[in-house]
Order: sequence, then C-alpha cells, then structure tokens
Amino acid sequence: MVRFALRCDDSLLLSARRCAVALFLLGLGAQAGCHGSSVPGQGTPALGLTSSNIHAGEIPKKCTCDSEDGSPELAWTGAPAGTQSFALIMIDLDAPMGEFAHWAIYDLPAAARELPEELPAQEQLADGSRQGRNDFGRIGYGGPCPPGSSPHRYVFRLYALDTKLNLPGGATRSQVEEAMKGHILAHGELMGRYQR
Repeated sequence: MVRFALRCDDSLLLSARRCAVALFLLGLGAQAGCHGSSVPGQGTPALGLTSSNIHAGEIPKKCTCDSEDGSPELAWTGAPAGTQSFALIMIDLDAPMGEFAHWAIYDLPAAARELPEELPAQEQLADGSRQGRNDFGRIGYGGPCPPGSSPHRYVFRLYALDTKLNLPGGATRSQVEEAMKGHILAHGELMGRYQR
C-alpha cells in the first residue's frame, strides 16, 4: 500500500511539473500574441480596400443568405511594384466555432483594381481568377448567414502577391494562406457587420 502511494505521489508530481511547463509555454504564446498577429501579411504596406455596397460598416441584406447572396463590389488602390496577382479572403470573425471562411478568390490579375458585384459561383472566372471552396462547402462567395440575432463582423482581406498561386479552383482558405507565405507584398482590410 505504501509503495502504491509513493508511485501515485510521484505520478502526481510529474503531472504537476508537466502542467507547470505547459502553462509557462502557453504564457509565452500569449505574450507573443500581444506583440504580433496571426493575420497573413501583417506589417506589410497597406492596400486601400473599399466597397460601394458596404455603407457605414454595414453589409446590405442583398449580399447575405437572407436575400440574393451576391458578392459585393470591391475596389482597391496602392498595389506595390512587383505585384503579380491578388488574393482575397472573407472571414466571419464571430462564428460560434471560430473563424468561418465565406470566400476565397485568388490569382486575380496584377492589373485588376476591382471586383464587380455578384460574381458567378465558378471555380475559374473569365479573367483567369480562381475561386476556392468556402466553409459552407460551396465554390465562390457565401454571404453572411449568422445564427441567432447577434451582429457578426466580416472582414475582407486583400493581398498583393509577388507571384501567382497557381492553385486549382476549389482550394480552401488554409491552402490559399499557406501558398501565400513568403509572397505577400501588401495587404488591406475592410470590415462589415451584419445582424439579422
């Protein structure tokens, strides 16, 4: 009985040490998070990103699942020299299970400075741009469709890249972000809210 108790105590001590190490490492991670960001392109020059559809920070109903569910018009400025393509990702920051990807479009031509509204849900567009699969499991844009009645924040993130990603149509947000690593020249953000 005594030998069992000693083993149990030894095990508890080892677990406590492991727990302390884990907490220390988590603390380091939290501190690092205070000084940086996991957003790709953070710290790069800024692109100006605007939308004629998003007024006073509000996404109109026609761009949501409660109506036409069409993508908004977007326009940008400030592309740096050496830009070979653009990529854009739209994310719900307030989704219950964590960030939810509503749209990924990539290999936009270097000369592009806008996206028209209501893009078709196709893997490849006429200008060579490709659209990924959103977290609804569909190709192209999937508008705000928040559960409940609380407002959600939706961020559009645009990236100027020094290469084309050459991913096939239907890539996921994480695949696009992985392919962009080391190629981001500038980025810009536009935030819009929607509440049912």
